[in-house]
Amino acid sequence: MSDIFQKCRDFKTVELMRSKGVYPYFAPLESEQAPEVMYLGRMMVMAGSNNYLGLANDPRMKQAVKTAVDEFGTGCAGSRFLNGNTHFHEDLEIKIAKFKQKEAGLIYATGYQMNTGTVGALVGKGDFAIVDKLDHASILDGVNLSGAEMKRFKHNDAADLDRVLSAIPDSAGKLVIVDGVFSMEGDICDLPALLEVTKKHKARIMIDDAHATGVLGKNGRGTTEHFGIDPDEVDIVVGTCSKSLATVGGFCVGKSDIMDYIRHNARSMMFSAALPAPCVASISTALDIIEQEPQRRKNLWDMTRRLKTGFDDLGFDTGHSETPIIPIMVRDNTKVFMLWKALLEEGIFTNPVVSPAVPPSDTLVRVSLMATHTKEHIDRILTAFDKCAAVIGIARPAKVK
Repeated sequence: MSDIFQKCRDFKTVELMRSKGVYPYFAPLESEQAPEVMYLGRMMVMAGSNNYLGLANDPRMKQAVKTAVDEFGTGCAGSRFLNGNTHFHEDLEIKIAKFKQKEAGLIYATGYQMNTGTVGALVGKGDFAIVDKLDHASILDGVNLSGAEMKRFKHNDAADLDRVLSAIPDSAGKLVIVDGVFSMEGDICDLPALLEVTKKHKARIMIDDAHATGVLGKNGRGTTEHFGIDPDEVDIVVGTCSKSLATVGGFCVGKSDIMDYIRHNARSMMFSAALPAPCVASISTALDIIEQEPQRRKNLWDMTRRLKTGFDDLGFDTGHSETPIIPIMVRDNTKVFMLWKALLEEGIFTNPVVSPAVPPSDTLVRVSLMATHTKEHIDRILTAFDKCAAVIGIARPAKVK
């Protein structure tokens, strides 16, 4: 008989990585998310966080949590469907819908639950979910759980989306789902072109603004504002609260009737405990800060341009990045880990991304910035990358001579 645990005993990858000193995952940080963090007893520049606006350690965020704990305690003790709902949750849904310029909103306990629940409620057997090949895993899992048929189109390619939609029967339900900002590549979806194709085929569209909220647009409202598109042109906007909003949770906004349907049909909302009120309070506070302090977003983009220009001058391949997520394309699994390790020794914390998370030809070291980084932090990152890449032999196809 086969032992279900045999695969666990045969799993040696992590053990091998640890023995070679190149295990980068589940890093036990010893301080709060800030431009510099304590790791392995050393202070180093954090260049691998999604805390884009630097709010995760903001005193106002902490105070909001403390106040909410005093009023509501540490948890809701049940699902929102039955006993875990509070006026905090409902007030935040109104607030985030207004911020995103939509009629109504929903708040989930996590961003992952938001995507699996929203997608699962909207599409099912007989429907088609059409996804970008680089969409986030939570979107793909939501489709797989829903029973709908998944169709994938080439990354950010409206012509290929047109080809895929053309092959689907007109009578079928069709939902196109794309990331606003792609989390590893740092590029922005071609929303105007995608919308044109979606309308042509009478499909609906859902945008995941996880990495766009607080970052893109004059007011940080995300992808539609970035392109100057009427928010009503996009049927549903979703996102996580663990990036610019600096806590945990997920949101979904759209027409009131659609939100009401999802609220009563999303299994991840109905059968999961509600987001604790302290997290709800911190999300609300983050939205206030985003609207009141546009200078945070300005500094984030100033630092992004400084770092991107520096990488370009040093000849690094940064793919198609156009956001504070900047990939350094290495295209070799072994060298990715070598570069990550060398950077760590130089006091720079980054994220190694290897296959199967990305194709072997697209492995990379992911760098991401915060509004609270300084020019000195950027210069330290560039100096370290220049030194480490030279030692390891990372190809720099466009190095300025």
